[in-house]
Amino acid sequence: MSAKVRVRFAPSPTGPLHIGGVRTALYNYLFAKKHGGDFLLRIEDTDQNRFVEGAEQYIVEALNWCGIPFDEGPGKDGGFGPYRQSERANLYYEYAEKLISSGDAYYAFDTSEALDEHRKDHEEKGKTFIYNWHNRLKLQNSLALSSEEVQKRLDSKENYVIRFKSPESETLHLTDEIRGNMQVDSSILDDKVLFKSDGLPTYHLANIVDDHLMQITHVIRGEEWLPSLALHYLLYRAFNWDAPKFAHLPLILKPQGKGKLSKRDGDKMGFPVFPLEWKDPKSGEISSGYREENYDPRAVVNMLSFLGWNPGTEQEFFELEELISAFEISRVHKSGAKFDPEKTKWFQAHYLQKTDNEILAKDFLKILENKGVTATLEYTTSVIALLKERAIFVTDFWELGSYFFVTPTSYDEKALKKAWKEDTAEIIEKLIQLVSETSDYTKENVQDNIKGWITSNEIGFGKVMQPFRIALVGSLQGPDVFDISAFIGKEETVKRLKSLLAKQ
Repeated sequence: MSAKVRVRFAPSPTGPLHIGGVRTALYNYLFAKKHGGDFLLRIEDTDQNRFVEGAEQYIVEALNWCGIPFDEGPGKDGGFGPYRQSERANLYYEYAEKLISSGDAYYAFDTSEALDEHRKDHEEKGKTFIYNWHNRLKLQNSLALSSEEVQKRLDSKENYVIRFKSPESETLHLTDEIRGNMQVDSSILDDKVLFKSDGLPTYHLANIVDDHLMQITHVIRGEEWLPSLALHYLLYRAFNWDAPKFAHLPLILKPQGKGKLSKRDGDKMGFPVFPLEWKDPKSGEISSGYREENYDPRAVVNMLSFLGWNPGTEQEFFELEELISAFEISRVHKSGAKFDPEKTKWFQAHYLQKTDNEILAKDFLKILENKGVTATLEYTTSVIALLKERAIFVTDFWELGSYFFVTPTSYDEKALKKAWKEDTAEIIEKLIQLVSETSDYTKENVQDNIKGWITSNEIGFGKVMQPFRIALVGSLQGPDVFDISAFIGKEETVKRLKSLLAKQ
C-alpha cells in the first residue's frame, strides 16, 4: 500500500450507536492501526429532520470507552475538516454542477405528486417504476426539455433535484475486499438523486465527495451499503477520481430467529445492544448500555471482533494490540454473524479474572457505599480474592459475599431443614465454646480446634459444618467456612452462631 491508509467511520447522529456500528468502527480502527494509518470520524448530519440532540457526543464517548478513539474528527482537525457534513454544505453543489457540465447528471423538475402518479400507474400494471434510461426522456428533466425551457425553470426558481445519469447498458465490474469480484448490469440502476430540492446533497454525493477530499483509501462499511456500490463506483468514474477499496461487512444477526440484531431483541432477552446507556431526549425512554451493566470494555471489543472475523488460530482472548496485529480484512466472513449474549458474558468473566483485585475492590466499595456499608480497601480486596472465580461482574460480589460485610438476617429454609437435626442445637453450643476458646483467631487455629473436636468425637463432618455455614452465611453457599469465620472475626462468628440458635 503506497498511499497512507486512511479510513473513516461515518455515522449519522440520529440516536444511540448500535453495537453493529461499534463493530464497523472497530474494524476500521484495527485496519488503520495495522497499516500505520489514520482513523477518521465524520458525522453525516445532512438529514436535519432526523438529527437527535446528544447523539454526536454519545458516539464520541462510546468510541473512547471502547478504547478506539479517532485520530481526526470533530475537535481533532487533521487538516481535512470540517468533519460534520452540515458544516461542509457549501461544497457539494459545486460538485453536482460539475457532473451536469460533464453530462453525467441532469436537472429533474418532476414534482413528488407526478412521480407518485407514475408509481401508482406502474403498480396497477404489475410493474415497478424506476426513473432511468428507459423513461427519462418522457419525464420533466433537462435531458427531455429544451435548454431554453430548462433555463427558464431555473431562473424562475422552480424546485428541482439533480439526478445521476446511469449508463444504459454496461456491465460494471466491481471488486469488494471481502466478497471478491461482482458484475452489475447498469440498465437495472435508477437515476439516483444526488442533490435535493432543499439545497442539500443526498448521502451518495456527499459521501463520495467527502471520501475523496479526505483522501480515504479504504471504505469499510456495513453490508446494507452494498446495493449502492455500483452508483458510487460510477460517481468516482464520472469525477475521474481514483476510487478507494471497498469492503462490506456482514450483518450481526439475532440470537434467535432470522434477521438483523435489533434493540427489541435486547429488550426481550435482557442484554444491551448499545455500548453506553441512552436516554431518548424526546420520549425519556432509557436503553441499557454495556458500560452501565458493568461490562469491561475489553470484553465488548473482544466479543465484537469475533462477530464476522476470525484470526485463523485457536486464540480467543485478544488485547487490543494483539487484535491490531492479527486483523486481516481478508479473514472477515461474507455471511452474517449470530450474536450470542452468553459468549459476551464468557468474555466478561475472563477479563474480570484478569483484573487486579484492588481495582475490583475500589469499584465494589462504591456499591457497598450505596448500600450504607463501610469497609476498608484492604479487607474488601482480600474478600474479592476469595469470591472472584465465581463472579462475572463486580456487582456479583454482593450476591456472592454480602455475608462478609453484613450479618445475615434470614436463613435459607430448605438448607436449614436439611442441616438441622435433633442434636444441632447442642453442636452449635459447642461451636460457640470452641470459637470463644480460640485465642489467636486465625483460619488455621479455629479449623484445628473444630476439626479436632469433630474427629475425636467421631461426628459426621457435614453434621457440624452445614449448620456452621448457615449461621455465618445464611445459606449453604460460599468459600471455605473457616476462611469466612477468620475474615469476620471471633466476635462476629459467635454472634452469628448465637443468632441462629435463638431463631430455632
